Amino acid sequence: MVANDLRQRIRDKSVFIFSLIVPLALMGVLSLVFGGLGGDTVELKPATVVASADDGDRLGAELLGAVESLQTMDVTVRRVPAADVRAETKASGADLGIIVPAGFTQAVLSGQAASVQLIQGDGGTLEAGVLVSVVQGVVDQFAAGSVTAAAGGLSGLPPGELGPLAQQAAAGPALLTLTEERAAAEQLSLRGTLVAGQAGLFLMFTVGFGVLGLLAEREQGTLARLRSMPITGTTVVTAKACTGFILGVVATTVLLAAGSWFFGVSFGSPAVVAVLILAVVSAATSLTFVVARLVRTAEQANVAQSILAMVLGIAGGAFFPVQGTGFAATLLDLNPIGAFIRGLGISAGGGSLRDVAGPVAVMAAFAAAGLLGSRLLPDRGAQA
Repeated sequence: MVANDLRQRIRDKSVFIFSLIVPLALMGVLSLVFGGLGGDTVELKPATVVASADDGDRLGAELLGAVESLQTMDVTVRRVPAADVRAETKASGADLGIIVPAGFTQAVLSGQAASVQLIQGDGGTLEAGVLVSVVQGVVDQFAAGSVTAAAGGLSGLPPGELGPLAQQAAAGPALLTLTEERAAAEQLSLRGTLVAGQAGLFLMFTVGFGVLGLLAEREQGTLARLRSMPITGTTVVTAKACTGFILGVVATTVLLAAGSWFFGVSFGSPAVVAVLILAVVSAATSLTFVVARLVRTAEQANVAQSILAMVLGIAGGAFFPVQGTGFAATLLDLNPIGAFIRGLGISAGGGSLRDVAGPVAVMAAFAAAGLLGSRLLPDRGAQA
């Protein structure tokens, strides 16, 4: 019976349209509309710096060298006289102007005050902010040499020892270093959320084809002939649900794989993703039992499935993240599509099967509630 239903659904072009073509097209449209938001990385543009420093100033040269040798973006440093830095920065549209005062090295090594002037361009770009941070970090290290020289002088060290001591503090490696790493956020990127959300949303439509087949056979009289045979009504409903389950697993797997390929997202371990797919399809299929008990015609089933799909999909974050507090947050956490997206976020962050136990438990509980509800609800179709 399941094999026959699958053959009929494969011949039915609407299965491919609503299960694969429409969600993939919608993923593409949403990715184009929102693709520039929520990116994992920020690409810095090439920057231009107008600077002034004495040719023989060693620390001034080190400062400009640190700016020009940035690995995060391409920086071009143009040397001009100090009096022309401000005007040249404004006229050329440079991102930043730097004026290193005359005698900068000598001032640092002797513990005297020295001020490095920064002139930001008119654009106020992100690149300019990065450059200012770099200059500030280098100057702070140089300031350590100035403070060291001043402290040495107050301690009574001979003047001849202050210079080498300050130079060692200013030019030496930092005592403390900060290494930036990325922790697992357990959240999908924007494109990953769109792919997972659309897969979960249209899963609700896909598993509904089993219910539509059941009601179509009821309206055509085929179901009555089946019941005249030694086949129970539960067996017929289960067969239709299995048809929807298989279609849902295949469609969701294809959508996630295609989304990963076309939109450059990763959902982590295939084994963990497979468990999440089975769990969410089980939860979605359980609703087919409920719908089959509540409706009498295929048209009613189509409307009911559409309502359930849109409500669960939107509340689960198929189009945009949805957050709530209190009781509303609890209801959102019990949404199988939301749990599916959360599980994929954990998996994408390197999570194991143990880590996704929470989302899987939510989807399993939803499936159990759906099966229990279908047993308690009256069969309106049988009463018709």
